[in-house]
Amino acid sequence: MTVGGRQGRNERTGGGGGGGGSSEPRPAARTAPGGAARRWGRRSARPPPRGCAAVEPRAARSMKVKVISVLEDNYMYLVIEESTRDAVAVDAAVPKRLLEIVRKEDVVLRAVLSTHHHWDHARGNEELVRLCPGLRVYGADERIGALTHRVAPDEELTFGAIRVRCLFTPCHTSGHMCYFMWEDGSPDAPALFSGDTLFVGGCGRFLEGTAEQMYANFTQVLGNLPKETKVFCGHECTVRNLKFALKVEPENEAVKKKLAWARQRDDEDLPTVPSTLQEEFLYNPFLRVTEEAVQKFTGRKEPVEVLRALRTEKDNFKKPKERPHPQAMLAFDWGLFAPFLEKK
Repeated sequence: MTVGGRQGRNERTGGGGGGGGSSEPRPAARTAPGGAARRWGRRSARPPPRGCAAVEPRAARSMKVKVISVLEDNYMYLVIEESTRDAVAVDAAVPKRLLEIVRKEDVVLRAVLSTHHHWDHARGNEELVRLCPGLRVYGADERIGALTHRVAPDEELTFGAIRVRCLFTPCHTSGHMCYFMWEDGSPDAPALFSGDTLFVGGCGRFLEGTAEQMYANFTQVLGNLPKETKVFCGHECTVRNLKFALKVEPENEAVKKKLAWARQRDDEDLPTVPSTLQEEFLYNPFLRVTEEAVQKFTGRKEPVEVLRALRTEKDNFKKPKERPHPQAMLAFDWGLFAPFLEKK
């Protein structure tokens, strides 16, 4: 797996890697086993519009991840199957921006994977389906716009050489799904697209679920993945998360080091994704609920109660500086204000 380079403010990529700043993928200890799979549908005889048009396959075989920054702090992802130049999008919130990258990369957008139904993750589905005939939209929640394929927990999909396992992680929303991707026979590390379940240094709010569910997500679902798995989350909130982590564990050197690195990345307008699961267990307090220092901070011992207390403390942690309303940011990304900003 390779992670594409960044060009411009609105397209961020994880070439810097997780905690060490390396752009090289880490070797995987294993690949996930096979299972029931879906394959690409037949190419349409009717040529779709530009940005969804067919191109000739190339010889290279590798999974490439393009990290695209949109809205206030969201990430969309374009996963490219290099041998066919087919691509899958994850959380396609801003279709105009996504199709710009699709055209630039000269790939065919075949499917969209939505982690959950919130507008800042799935708002672009309807327009993409309209612009790209035959586009498939996968997700676990009927509230996801333009949903064509509802996936089940542990269902496996196949997109060319790319394999996807659907990991059901309810809590942030009742229908939240993470997507674990790998290539059979590849030495590259697999990828986890964690939406709003797991962030770098943090986790999503418990909007439609419980601490018990999130604990199960971390220990029974995500915690069982290979530790070298690269984590691509739904938001850029690493600095804020690690400031809280430092409050929880002021003596944790891994937190201090990661926070310094994240601040430098933020100053350079660069992403902090991907991290790895192995790194998250070193500095993410929500994955460290059995650690003595974290239990002391919360005043709890039982892991679920520690997690519950951590989430409450994080919800009340100091808020970031005032920023533009997310829907205003969406309007800017869609170019709705362009006529008013043009010089007369």
